[in-house]
Amino acid sequence: MTNSVSKRQDTVNRSNASESRTPAGDALSELVVLIFRLDGLLTATGDSLAQPAGQTSARWRVLATVDDGPATVAQVARAWGLARQSVQRVADVLVEERFCRYDENPGHRRAQFLRITPRGRRALRTIQAAQRTWADAMGAEIGETDLRLANTILARTIRALTGEQTRG
Repeated sequence: MTNSVSKRQDTVNRSNASESRTPAGDALSELVVLIFRLDGLLTATGDSLAQPAGQTSARWRVLATVDDGPATVAQVARAWGLARQSVQRVADVLVEERFCRYDENPGHRRAQFLRITPRGRRALRTIQAAQRTWADAMGAEIGETDLRLANTILARTIRALTGEQTRG
């Protein structure tokens, strides 16, 4: 696995002499590859943490989003930067299995509110307890200072990608 990631990294970093990136461009490209790899690892870890509650990372995201209050599927999708259709499929399964329910939305006839049920809240609390233990262990291993720096850099990257810095 590591070797194949290294080969992909080399492909990302390899450039035609006439089209070479700046050092900052190379650094960003490396960051992107690492984030893609991290995304896969975090999804697998999330699936593992959610499995005892009969859930997946995707279901966990939706449950967590509607834990504080109802939201439309489109609102959940926007919060996570996901396609509405993929969230719709997950939401429909959560409703079918009684972890969530749909309620009328007085502001919109067709976009119903997704609301967590007591069963969904119990599943979410089980996942959150497992995540706390995992996060505390990982946080101790990596270190708070490094994690805060990484958070700052990732937040700046997100702002740059979404154009927030230029809107000021």
